[in-house]
Amino acid sequence: MVTPFRPATDTWFGEAFGQATTIQSRGWPAIRAGHHCLLIAPTGSGKTLAAFLSAIDRLTGEPAPAARRGYSVLYISPLKALATDIERNLRAPLTGITRTAARLGEAAREPVVHIRTGDTPQAERRAQAREPGDILVTTPESLYLLLGAKAAENLESVHTVIVDEVHALAGNKRGAHLALSLERLAERCGQDPQRIGLSATVHPVEVARGFLGGDREVEVIDAAEPPRLDLEILAPEEPPAEHAAPTVDGPEATNPIPSGSILGAVYGQGTGQLPTGGGDRAARLEPRLLAAILEHRSTIVFVNSRGLCERLVQRINEAWREQQPEDAEVVEDLVAAHHGSVSHERRAEIEGRLKTGRLRGIVATSSLELGIDMGAVDLVIMVESPGAVARGLQRAGRAGHGVGQVSRSLLLPRFRGDLLECAVIGERMQAGALEPLHAPHNPLDVLAQQLVAMVCERPRTVDELNALVRRAAPWRELSRPLLEATLDMLSGHYPSTDFADLRPWLAWDRARDELTPRRGAALAARL
Repeated sequence: MVTPFRPATDTWFGEAFGQATTIQSRGWPAIRAGHHCLLIAPTGSGKTLAAFLSAIDRLTGEPAPAARRGYSVLYISPLKALATDIERNLRAPLTGITRTAARLGEAAREPVVHIRTGDTPQAERRAQAREPGDILVTTPESLYLLLGAKAAENLESVHTVIVDEVHALAGNKRGAHLALSLERLAERCGQDPQRIGLSATVHPVEVARGFLGGDREVEVIDAAEPPRLDLEILAPEEPPAEHAAPTVDGPEATNPIPSGSILGAVYGQGTGQLPTGGGDRAARLEPRLLAAILEHRSTIVFVNSRGLCERLVQRINEAWREQQPEDAEVVEDLVAAHHGSVSHERRAEIEGRLKTGRLRGIVATSSLELGIDMGAVDLVIMVESPGAVARGLQRAGRAGHGVGQVSRSLLLPRFRGDLLECAVIGERMQAGALEPLHAPHNPLDVLAQQLVAMVCERPRTVDELNALVRRAAPWRELSRPLLEATLDMLSGHYPSTDFADLRPWLAWDRARDELTPRRGAALAARL
């Protein structure tokens, strides 16, 4: 017995994986007990399956519903691409457990998974509203829109909410917005759904815990480990001798950089010279990037801007073609660009080509930082400093994305000012010294939009709104006067004539202490 689940689930898991990982064996008892949980473990440690398997075991063991009902499990991802990956990766356990049950003579059914993001066609959304499945995979923004639609009644049966990549949400307004959406969801459900959060890199834990649970107790299962990194920092190719920086001489020469340190690695082969910032920096990077990509089966190159992403892709492909024999027929590119401006269909095609080996590398912006399933990636290259330790670890973690694997990564500073930051962040990455998260405190712009959306659902009293809003972590200390001041603004009671051009979206009947929406408020709340 390797899992605490039904025989079919237990057998399938044992045949597929052999044994549970640390986060799975420690997380399942708490999840099975119904506790709100935050699972913290390295990339590739099986967190997602740890969160899903209890719900899957429950759903596959239930008889098929005789009539249409709502969703049971809600998975929320900060990225549309990550949501698509989860939907695809759920097919293996769902189909595998169902087939194993049939082999063992157990009754079982295969749960239906739906995906709802900004890329979901309208026809598919209407079909989902008419016939909801068992599991809904979505994003924070799509959940917010769904809560304000007629199809929101399909969420009233949710018993499990899984929030992935908590570290990417807990410290910003996007996460604050989601925190209120989760409270609105809980209000809709007859029983407060169980919340399960997933994170690989988070500090401090208390901020993530508060974001996930609000005023609820959350059990933290922390299986974090020191980063398994093979990190090297390499300076770009040095410029011609006449443009080189002067060699260190005099008293400074008595304190050489240690040969085994990260700082030593960036000083061009121990010459004691810093790379200069002149000339075409992207062009100097291209030969080393091309060589590294050709030495590995699959590579992701991270950059900090879409412009540089496109330029590097063009130059790397051009340089690769120049190396081919004249009579060689080159049909496909060596690398492709992956960023937010690339269409959903094009991104899916690029990811598929990398997984199947038809593409040797991807040059990406932050679009691939989170846990998207990119298959077996051998090397991650970061061009310029990632800007933060957590971001660097997320990027490096795309390589060796498996249990116990080492993440091989190269960090390439592009200019003199970037060198020191790369060295500092590199050393902090190896130590796992994350920057602390800072949760937003009373973000009133987020609150205003959500208040209008709540009142559009049904008339509300100030007491009801106050109780609901203060369950979410960002507004735990929200004062009643500040809430009423926000409602005053939304209902047209402005502090001065400077705001006279603003359109009020709520009507506040103070005698009955009731707020109702004005015409157009529902549309305004969705924009």
